[in-house]
Amino acid sequence: MPFLTKSLFAAVLAALAVAFVVPAAPTLAQDISVDAILNDPQAPVGGNPKGDVTVVAFLDYNCPFCKKSAPDLEKLVKTDGKIRLVYKDWPILTPASIHGAQLALAAKHQGKYEQVHHALMGIPGRRISKETMTEAVQKSGVDMERLNADLKQHGAEIQALIQRNLDQADALGLSGTPVYLIGPFKASGALDYEQFRKAVADARAQGKQ
Repeated sequence: MPFLTKSLFAAVLAALAVAFVVPAAPTLAQDISVDAILNDPQAPVGGNPKGDVTVVAFLDYNCPFCKKSAPDLEKLVKTDGKIRLVYKDWPILTPASIHGAQLALAAKHQGKYEQVHHALMGIPGRRISKETMTEAVQKSGVDMERLNADLKQHGAEIQALIQRNLDQADALGLSGTPVYLIGPFKASGALDYEQFRKAVADARAQGKQ
């Protein structure tokens, strides 16, 4: 796996693996802690919340590589059963990407973040318009009236979360989507099921050392 490196937060933190087991996590640039990245209370979490491996996924709904990997990541999380998946909406590619992130995060307030997330990831192509994204969300079966109300009521909170994700990505030195933080490893690019599985297995093995 050439794109998998044992530097979970790039070169910013050389010994990040230790940060997972000590009470006081080291601090990244801009006073962003490892705990803030792994445990933002507003960030959507999928899979097993008590899983033994955490995968943090920095994604954009206009990223074709994110879309290519999404079904394999979803499959692994379901079949493994012990993965905690933290979603980081990181809309950096187009203005419509921000719209998609806002829709997904608003859906979280009715317990349907992943439903909307998968609907948006399922739109083929790149440079998807706001209108196409909204249509996909409508077809996903969410309560659009409530979603729009939540967008209005929680708009500032949603934007603050997106900004935190952007700041975290900057502090980690990330340059493009997708990026997956898998235990003590960082991987970028369109991973397939076997590559995800291998990375999780390596993370578990590292944790037992």
